[in-house]
Amino acid sequence: MALPKPPAILASRDLRAAELENSPTDAWLRTYAWMQLARTADNRILDLYRQGLIKGTVTGGQGNEGLIVPLALLADKSVDVISFSHRDFGGHLVWSDHLCHHLNQYFANAASPTKAREGNIHHGDPKTRSLPMISHLGAMLSNVAGATDSQRRLGRPAVGFTFFGDGSSSTGDIHESLNLASLLSLPVVFVIENNQYAYSTPMSEQFAEGTELWRRAAGYGMEGFAVDATDVEACTRAFAAAITKVRATSRPVLIEAHTLRLRGHAAYDTCDYMKPGESESYFARDPLPKFRARLVAAGHTARLDAIDAELHAYIEACVTACLSIPKPDPAGMEADLFAPDAPAFPWKAEPAAPLSLNLAQALNAALHKILTERPESIILGQDIGVYGGAFKVTENLLAEFGRPRVFNTPLAESACTGYAIGLAVNGHRPIEEFQFADFATEAVTQITQNAATYHFRSGAACPMVFRFPCGTVQLGSFHSQELESMFLSMPGIKALYPSTPQDAFDALLAAYEDGNPVILFENKALYRCKKQLVVWNPAYRDVWKPKQLRKGDYATFVTYGEIVHTATEVCDYFTAEYEHSFDLFDLRGLSPLRLDAIKASLTRTGRLVVVHEGRRTHGFGAELVARLTEEHFASLKAAPLRIGALDLPVPFAPELEEAYRPTKDKLIEQITAWME
Repeated sequence: MALPKPPAILASRDLRAAELENSPTDAWLRTYAWMQLARTADNRILDLYRQGLIKGTVTGGQGNEGLIVPLALLADKSVDVISFSHRDFGGHLVWSDHLCHHLNQYFANAASPTKAREGNIHHGDPKTRSLPMISHLGAMLSNVAGATDSQRRLGRPAVGFTFFGDGSSSTGDIHESLNLASLLSLPVVFVIENNQYAYSTPMSEQFAEGTELWRRAAGYGMEGFAVDATDVEACTRAFAAAITKVRATSRPVLIEAHTLRLRGHAAYDTCDYMKPGESESYFARDPLPKFRARLVAAGHTARLDAIDAELHAYIEACVTACLSIPKPDPAGMEADLFAPDAPAFPWKAEPAAPLSLNLAQALNAALHKILTERPESIILGQDIGVYGGAFKVTENLLAEFGRPRVFNTPLAESACTGYAIGLAVNGHRPIEEFQFADFATEAVTQITQNAATYHFRSGAACPMVFRFPCGTVQLGSFHSQELESMFLSMPGIKALYPSTPQDAFDALLAAYEDGNPVILFENKALYRCKKQLVVWNPAYRDVWKPKQLRKGDYATFVTYGEIVHTATEVCDYFTAEYEHSFDLFDLRGLSPLRLDAIKASLTRTGRLVVVHEGRRTHGFGAELVARLTEEHFASLKAAPLRIGALDLPVPFAPELEEAYRPTKDKLIEQITAWME
């Protein structure tokens, strides 16, 4: 489609601090033009919504332009990182792309920058480091921190900008992110958009009387201050000074911007919770007419009228153009869930000679290889530095590669995972160790709602590895979970579960070079099992496919993880005692499932046994049974047998844990009963 030509005053998307002194008239007129564009377009979008031409809802930024437009103009769009919130339409307009691109997002048409897969204001522009937001308020702060750190690691003098409201300032992610940014000395400008309401909840019901949110900065060892975002000139000067200081010192700052929400939380908000006269007082402080009046007083009436006319005509031309675009085509959605496969990395053929390693040592060797050969790699997690991790998988890596590449994180799984996401989408490849898989539940939003959806909703790859030590080793309910069923029920995550040292070495390399978030499940019971030979395997990518360990004709037996070794003994028992042999498969790749070889086996045997260490109800085995039998149900010779742990929290005492989980004796007993 032919894009309407923007007015000449919109040709510049930048504002430099020196202009405020040397050529203030041009600077303020440019600022006004972008603010007026944002306001007029926001109002037009609301009209279109009310006409039924825009679906879902709209969350306008009317009243917030005095904050977001100056800040976006002052930022260095060539290096800086930002994530706009749902009041920041004006920032989107300044940062990148044509007005039509943003309107197409609202219309959810075929030209939508997210292919109409994401809600209106949630889009970003990852190629220009505008990170798309998610609705879990506070989650984006750590993403900006990570991407900004990535820019700095690449030698670029970037500053990050991130926004959250007075309401979301109560969330744990906010506190985790502020602490992390201060700890790592990251140049991030944190902006509280304080418009006095969290949807309908006033400040008086969120905080103790007299609370000033910016004063929290002192608790994190950073500077903080407040600004009145209805005073455009004073706010612009304050932002300019803060950005200059943050860029020079690489220290974060917390700014509480007192702003306005003139149109309620969203289009459907009736605002009947507001006090009498409160709305009128807000409109009396509206920054846009106040700013225009000051420019009129300075003698710029004719120029302002001309700008207004040009913007009105431009917006209408854009609306007309966007309304002509067809609706989106659903074809291709499933293909876009994951970032496409990339060529294998040029790994060195090392170790060339076999090394005798246990599984933990094999993972350590793979991490060492990655850090040695891949300069974009970063390893982070709790206690992984000097201590070497709870299971010593990262032992000695800090001493050899240094703290910028291998470093401890605070106990803040959500923010640290969000920080890793920011690193990943900006060109680094982080590997995050969770001390125990159970603790990953603290980062569920970041893993499943953010990282996992990144490519589908924005087209940007998010290459990262989450290491999950899992499984039962007499550590009780909070250190023993098998969480593959929970995490893999959410789309967009890949997963590997190795059972041998060689597979663990191969799996870490395969996961690392993938362009998507990958969970590596590591069964703790296997860490210190007997050593095996580990060598460079040119076919390391085969770890994504099942591996056949035994051949037979009685039944197809599928399992993974630590149970693989138990299943091998069980298969050997039935061959010796019953003369019934099994096709035994180590699944290895849990997502995406590549089941062709197993399906071919089931077609031949007609019987299926699936075993896993996790709980039986809603366990991963249910998905395997469904996938494997739905095409072959009529040819099955027996009902599938699905064996898992008891439907209980993992008990602590060895005797109770033994009763909880599948064991060799229980497998033999249940399979025998099934056979009979």
